[in-house]
Amino acid sequence: MSLIFLFLTFLFSKISYSSNKTLILGTTTSVQDTGFLDKIIPVFEKKTGYFVKTIAVGTGQAIALGKKGEVDILLIHAPEEELKLVKEGYGLNRKTFMYNTFILLGPKSNPAKIKKDMDIVEAFKKIAKNRSLFISRGDNSGTHLKELSIWNKIGINPSGEKWYQETGTGMGQTLLIANEKDGYTLSDKSTYIALKKTLINLNPLIEHDPFLKNYYSIVEINPEKFLKVNNRGAKLFIDFINSIEVREIIKYYGKKEYGEPLFYLVDK
Repeated sequence: MSLIFLFLTFLFSKISYSSNKTLILGTTTSVQDTGFLDKIIPVFEKKTGYFVKTIAVGTGQAIALGKKGEVDILLIHAPEEELKLVKEGYGLNRKTFMYNTFILLGPKSNPAKIKKDMDIVEAFKKIAKNRSLFISRGDNSGTHLKELSIWNKIGINPSGEKWYQETGTGMGQTLLIANEKDGYTLSDKSTYIALKKTLINLNPLIEHDPFLKNYYSIVEINPEKFLKVNNRGAKLFIDFINSIEVREIIKYYGKKEYGEPLFYLVDK
């Protein structure tokens, strides 16, 4: 009798989860701050009848949520961490679908004398040598991880230095703080473009270094790890992200308002 009860309980739980029409998306703040999610999610909801609950945090926090089974799918930008997530069995079917670039921004006074033809490593060396104020997200996000990888390239750990300040916040808020304090900061270019009108004290300095390419991927959370994960909804969202309709949105998103697209397509 107990075995029948357990089987019926398991069967009911599977039916309940399969009929769940809420999809929980763990994502980075840049796609939220730029308005990109506000553009695509209503389209997905209308097409599928799903409701998407978005949790926009740093990529590190989003991945942590994925490892706890608290989200159904991730939209993030930290390739090494994404591959690790898949290798550990928490993530499935990782698909890189768009990119932008990271960009070094700095105050108009430019105390470290950064030149636009420098590579990013040389620019960070000059910032550290001059002890110029640097505003870091400090939140284990994709942007923060990229920034740390640059410091690591030059053998510097700036944590604890008076000239190095961590905000512990998202990209939009970090940009506003850098603008207010006349500091240097690393940002994804899309968020910078979207907030540019309010960042009157920040100038774009370096963005064309190949090391600064910033790739965004979608990753399913493995339903074998967590029974409650809405894998059906996740697969529908991946199909949607890879659809011609969304690729067209990405291709032109921001171009009319800002004069250039905020993201670029990765070839299939």
